[in-house]
Amino acid sequence: MKTVQEMGLLAKEAAARLAAAGTAEKNRGLAAIAQALREGKDAILAANREDLAAAEAAGMRRSMMDRLALTPERIGSIASAVEEVIALPDPVGTVDRGGLRPNGLSVTRVRVPLGVVGIIYEARPNVTVDAAALCLKSGNACILRGGKEAIRTNIALGKLMGAALEGAGLPAAAVQLVEDTTRESSGQMMKAQGLIDVLIPRGGAGLIRAVVENSTVPVIETGVGNCHVYVDSPCDLGMAVRIIENAKCSRPSVCNAAETLLVHRDVAEEFLPMAKAALDGWKVQLRGCPETRRILGDSVVPATEEDYETEFNDYILAVRVVADLEEAIAHIRRYSTGHSEAIVTGDYAHSREFTRRVDAAAVYVNASTRFTDGGQFGLGAEIGISTQKLHARGPMGLTELTTTKYVVLGSGQVR
Repeated sequence: MKTVQEMGLLAKEAAARLAAAGTAEKNRGLAAIAQALREGKDAILAANREDLAAAEAAGMRRSMMDRLALTPERIGSIASAVEEVIALPDPVGTVDRGGLRPNGLSVTRVRVPLGVVGIIYEARPNVTVDAAALCLKSGNACILRGGKEAIRTNIALGKLMGAALEGAGLPAAAVQLVEDTTRESSGQMMKAQGLIDVLIPRGGAGLIRAVVENSTVPVIETGVGNCHVYVDSPCDLGMAVRIIENAKCSRPSVCNAAETLLVHRDVAEEFLPMAKAALDGWKVQLRGCPETRRILGDSVVPATEEDYETEFNDYILAVRVVADLEEAIAHIRRYSTGHSEAIVTGDYAHSREFTRRVDAAAVYVNASTRFTDGGQFGLGAEIGISTQKLHARGPMGLTELTTTKYVVLGSGQVR
């Protein structure tokens, strides 16, 4: 088992090779990975069954088991996502801006790879492939450190991808998996200055906080998703039911799932029973304010301050009745993690007010928060959803995995 130091040295060499690779060469590597995933699905599924059995024995809840589970269809989708990255424009080498200076110098700003990207993430094996594909297309080597829950699956995926790259004439070390899932390996990645150029954490609040607070490697902070859906007055209540059902229930374990429902008091009496009827079909536990409990009864658990602060990642939804748009925005300002926020409204002025004043990576009008995703935004697979404000914000695709350098062409100019 290689150490992080050893992997970092290999990754630096691979990154130098990838930085010089053309688009066609990188695309051949991606095509080889997609083919290897399809041909190796039996090995991937066998490893995944072992991970699922271990997770079940450890008492993992069902929403998290869903994140971990692979099927032939999901493997096919992961391979298709790699092929979608092939079809995306290569940002490396594109000119952001530039021109001719009065002294005759040509000054252009050109996109170049970041170098070695380290990613620390939890129990979602699709991240292993998504991250590798995006890093490869953007000319970066990557060091991937997944959680212990998916380690067997990730090892199988890593071996397939390394062999595929080697077969396509690219360094296998362009994609490396840290097999040590102890805290020690994470700590080594956080301190690997000079070997890892940027570190990206993907997972729960605890993981992200640990990386942000302890890393001496530059970090791009990805999002804990305490996402809100605000049902305004007036609005199409049927549409609002469909939106909150999708935002909460379609995949509650992901960061773009809704965690709190805010409802204008003028529509609460009519809307809340409609919403509860839909959410009951998914066995969603509601935790509500006193007004919510007055309308829906004692089946609603009294909400605490902590409930409004929590990313549940489960079939649990905090609910609050608010006086108006102003109170809804104030609630979101207080509790939002800056990921995705939505308003359902029939009032154009309210929609404009919401999008202007709510500070989040993605702000929605009359749509589910579940669309905050690289594929849905036309970026292909994503490396994560950034909730910071420097360099990258929102779904991080290929461009966000590059930086810039200035290329200056002269004809003997001196200063």
